[in-house]
Amino acid sequence: MWVEAPSETLALAEPMVGLLERSPGEGASEVPFPDRSPQDLNSRCLPRILLLLALLVTSAEGIAFSLKECLVLPSAEGSTVSCHRATEFPSPLPADTVHLSVEFSNLTQLPVSALRACPRLRELHLSSNRLQALAPGLLAPVPGLRVLDLTHNELRGLPPGLFLSSAALRTLVLRDNRLQAASARWLWGLRALGHLDLAGNRLRTLPPRLLTGLRALSTLDLGHNLLETLPSDLLRGPRRLQRLHLEGNRLRRLGDGLLAPQPFLRVLFLSDNRLAAVAAGAFRGLRQLDMLDLSNNSLSSTPPGLWASLGRPARDMQDGFDVSHNPWVCDKDLRDLCRWVHANRHKMFSQNDTRCAGPEALRGRLLLDVAELGSL
Repeated sequence: MWVEAPSETLALAEPMVGLLERSPGEGASEVPFPDRSPQDLNSRCLPRILLLLALLVTSAEGIAFSLKECLVLPSAEGSTVSCHRATEFPSPLPADTVHLSVEFSNLTQLPVSALRACPRLRELHLSSNRLQALAPGLLAPVPGLRVLDLTHNELRGLPPGLFLSSAALRTLVLRDNRLQAASARWLWGLRALGHLDLAGNRLRTLPPRLLTGLRALSTLDLGHNLLETLPSDLLRGPRRLQRLHLEGNRLRRLGDGLLAPQPFLRVLFLSDNRLAAVAAGAFRGLRQLDMLDLSNNSLSSTPPGLWASLGRPARDMQDGFDVSHNPWVCDKDLRDLCRWVHANRHKMFSQNDTRCAGPEALRGRLLLDVAELGSL
């Protein structure tokens, strides 16, 4: 029975077939046997080419049978397996698999033995499926796993102890799932974790000591949840947090002690909350902060001393700040902010959208204009 070779196989054989089709005077310098006639070359090369085609077709058929809807790319470091819109989890996987991607499929569960065949796995991408739960022992066979991406699934929780064998994991992405609560027990064992993404879930509260064991954490993303308050000890644990995303929640107040354990924080996003008050010491000690976004909140004033640690005169913020779309009342209680804005105006985003909401005489005026005029 004739089996049509896949396009990849034909592409590999094309140069050899082209060699046979050349005329005697065409590409003479490239012909490996210039003293042979074309007929002689055909008789010698054609059987070899047919054998090569047969081997390639057999190989391609084998991969298609065992890893349907997947692409396998071997390399010296190990195989990369990519499966899009797969109807089932791929099996059997190459034993040297280091990168596995099964995305944009309809997987609702994974066999507990799914990863036993690939102990060298370093990256596992399972985004855009419909996973509802994970087996506690799923990751035990892959202790060297460094990246786990579970974006856009239907997970409502994680089993305690899932990561007990995942001391090498550096990136954990749980964005856009259905998590309504978090547990410190989920994160046991993640000693090397540097990036934790819990954005786009339905988290309303966070437990105390959630990050206690995550000493290497540098990026925490809790954006676009339903958080109204945060535990005061939330940031105790990480030794050197660099980026904190809290945008898109329902926070109403930023207290004194929340950020204090993280003096090396560089990026802080608090936009699109309901903040109406920020404590005077909320930013105390954040002398490395390069980006601050407080836009789209309910702030009408800020307490004296709030801005002392940030920007000039001590240092420039490398990226900048945004305090736009707040109902600022431009009176004497806003003098401290106005002085700070004037000193750091070269790093101010959305200047045209940062305006006074009151008093009536200044309604609609640019905050920067009022600050430069010193009319308060």
